[in-house]
Amino acid sequence: MSPRLRWLTAAAAGATVAAGAVLITGGTAEAGTISGALYRDTGTAVARWVAANPNDSRTAVIRDKVASQPASHWLSNFNLSTIGADVSSYVGAANAANQIPVLTAYAIPNRDCGGASAGGAPDLTQYQSWINAVAANLGNRTAIVILEPDSIALQTCLSSSEITARDQALATATRTLKAANPNAKVYLDAGHSAWNSAAEQAGRLVAAGVADADGFYTNVSNFNATSAEVNFGKAVIGALNGRGVSGKHLVVDTSRNGGASGDWCGDDNTDRRIGAYPTTATNDGDVDAYLWVKPPGEADGCRYAAGSFQPDLAYSLASSAPNPPVTSSPTASPSSSSASPSTSPSTSPSTSPSSSPSTSPSIPAGTGCTAVLTVASAWQGGFQATVKVTAGSRVTSGWTVSWTLGSGQSISQVWNGTLTVSGTTTTVRNVSWNGALQPGASAEFGLIASGNVTTPTLTCTAS
Repeated sequence: MSPRLRWLTAAAAGATVAAGAVLITGGTAEAGTISGALYRDTGTAVARWVAANPNDSRTAVIRDKVASQPASHWLSNFNLSTIGADVSSYVGAANAANQIPVLTAYAIPNRDCGGASAGGAPDLTQYQSWINAVAANLGNRTAIVILEPDSIALQTCLSSSEITARDQALATATRTLKAANPNAKVYLDAGHSAWNSAAEQAGRLVAAGVADADGFYTNVSNFNATSAEVNFGKAVIGALNGRGVSGKHLVVDTSRNGGASGDWCGDDNTDRRIGAYPTTATNDGDVDAYLWVKPPGEADGCRYAAGSFQPDLAYSLASSAPNPPVTSSPTASPSSSSASPSTSPSTSPSTSPSSSPSTSPSIPAGTGCTAVLTVASAWQGGFQATVKVTAGSRVTSGWTVSWTLGSGQSISQVWNGTLTVSGTTTTVRNVSWNGALQPGASAEFGLIASGNVTTPTLTCTAS
């Protein structure tokens, strides 16, 4: 779920992450421009895991320090036929609970520059149709929209004309959301404190239409200390003021910034900790909220499939964290099965793979693994799919999945795998970090294809 290139950029710059994070300890002071309780969805992946595992030794910690907290609802599966109902159900449930919904829109074309979280709409025209559906279902009460993580800070894969087109799309999206619900709070991507300079980021924000937004967000899916992000945000605000854009505020993702620095990939780092609990009571006039944009416990696509909930990750993040303040714990809200995404739980900046069958398919003799393809979204002339690879009864050091393309089909993108095409034969091999699997363990890769949707016969071979 979280974009790989962002961490690689920080690592290359020699960035370090300070230990510790600001903990909001309660009280009634608000500051910023938002007040009120943030919505806690009772149908998230972590809530379902807690309910299904009452006797697990990790359950109490995950329940009390993760599942009890509000986290953003990710809109990351591009599907024009379902997006409106998804937003309407989620916002409606939040309104019924008198709480503030937080949604992360993540469907811009060429998102994550084709990295671990690749995907999104096939083009900007269809993207605007998707945004129109989001906007039409935002209601008329306060709602927070985190618009397109990495879309502004990460542009290395785009040409100058593509950057201009993306900026225009983001500006139009912002105006569309604000016109549909004037009470919506829309924030644009400012990367994080160890990435672009404040001046550079301010210039990019202006080009992307931040003048029509409420401000910007930082640190999504990242680990930089809250104090560093607030200082960076204030510098960006100052740079925006210098460009004639005033009155902007920031929000900070504090879901995983309470621990130490280290390996860029959060899946493999056990030093990470949850940071400040989500709240609008920031006591800082420039900061509208501390949010859990990336739901703690959802993987980044390194050791586990991107977007999948992993209890060991959630437990590692929460085990040594302080208990949440009473005033930060939202009241329980009505459970609604339709409030969670139709294909994946509480998804994050990634392609958020669909849930796999509860029983593994039988494994043909001699192959050592199986592969199951699931179509995540489809549009006229193409589709996006994920393929789950499951090891058999022995440890694998690598895997290969192959199939025959249908008539008129071609593959334009693959992530979490290496693609080879020879005629109509398509082969995807593991990358360096997801080939070794324990018996019964799984890895996942994703793809975008042109042509009609088909269900090919996949052959999986383990080494």
